[in-house]
Amino acid sequence: MNEQMQCNNYHNYIILMIRVLIKYGAAQQKMVTFFFKNKDNSLTKVTGQIGQNLLQIAHKNEIDLEGACEQSLACSTCHVILPKQLYDKLSQPIAEEEDLLDLAYGLTETSRLGCQVQIDERFENVVIQLPKATRNFYVDGHKPKPH
Repeated sequence: MNEQMQCNNYHNYIILMIRVLIKYGAAQQKMVTFFFKNKDNSLTKVTGQIGQNLLQIAHKNEIDLEGACEQSLACSTCHVILPKQLYDKLSQPIAEEEDLLDLAYGLTETSRLGCQVQIDERFENVVIQLPKATRNFYVDGHKPKPH
């Protein structure tokens, strides 16, 4: 009887852990693969977790995307250019992002700040263009490292 109770407790524990993983872990670990088109026009293939933003993924993969304000929505150094088909499917930038985009080098009608764009399934196999330069009013050439 004692062994049977232990077996039932173990079984219940396993079921509970599976439910926790489904709810909080495994369901949110879906990855998406896409590309950054670098300043030299080379492509870098990256994989990011759904919900991460483009700047986080760029830093994780050592892509040359600045992010001088460390995602505080105070600069335009993480400016990226999205394909029109993808841009049209995403929510519109908030007013603060639009104001900062006005300061971005090489602004286009599909420009966004990488720190404000979270990836999802729509990013699969998409090419994200990096502008040829940035305007860094913080310290010229300063490139913060992710924490």
